[in-house]
Amino acid sequence: MPFFSGANADLHFAVTGPLSAPALVLSNSLGTNLTMWEKQLPAFEQQFRVIRYDTRGHGKSSVPPGSYTFDQLGGDVLALLDELQITQAHFCGLSMGGMTGMWLALHAANRLHKLVVSSAAARFGSAETWNARIDKVRREGMTSIAPAVVERWYTPEFRRDQPAQTQVTLQMLETTPPEGYAACCAALRDSDLRDSVAEIRTPTLILTGAKDPVAPPADGQFLAAKIAGAQYREVDAAHLSNIEAAEAYTSAVLNFLTAEGA
Repeated sequence: MPFFSGANADLHFAVTGPLSAPALVLSNSLGTNLTMWEKQLPAFEQQFRVIRYDTRGHGKSSVPPGSYTFDQLGGDVLALLDELQITQAHFCGLSMGGMTGMWLALHAANRLHKLVVSSAAARFGSAETWNARIDKVRREGMTSIAPAVVERWYTPEFRRDQPAQTQVTLQMLETTPPEGYAACCAALRDSDLRDSVAEIRTPTLILTGAKDPVAPPADGQFLAAKIAGAQYREVDAAHLSNIEAAEAYTSAVLNFLTAEGA
């Protein structure tokens, strides 16, 4: 998988599917990497040129020092599209990736065709909560938070019935660079789109896990109500809805992206 040197960050990315197909960018959640989309790839690659990337500070991408902002995270996506000579793409992001997608719709709408915002909110948590997590990760490392985080990412039933997938996700979180994780926590801490999401005009699907304690249905319903013409769907899952409810998630995204006139 190649790397791209953008603005103060080297992004690890992958491009699969037909080169002549419409482009679809997939953006990972906090504490994961581009492998989180593996359950979607077989279906997505049939109809799209799929671009996955590790958000800066995650996976194999570089970890620039200091706190990050969504100006940087969104700017990384634009730079990657420029590098690949893609003028317009669909965008599907989960959690932090969904926030990146909303930033793009607000600041670079001409680069987006359709937007899928999944397991996301206009505002995630409080500054106090984020600062406490940042301090803990920097002091004690990723293993100090990983088990509790995964408990919020999947329902108890999924963790019981899918122990192998749960363990893979735990390892993905534990191997995320602590400084990169903390820097992206700062971006989420400092981002509040509650007053601006109504300006989004990109055709949008809000996709929410019905049992998500991180970005519960009320957060998704808020976004759907604020964004003109947005569609809203729930799947039977907690936070990592694309993995726990993979078939329903994939179907909802494909139906939205391929629908005429949406």
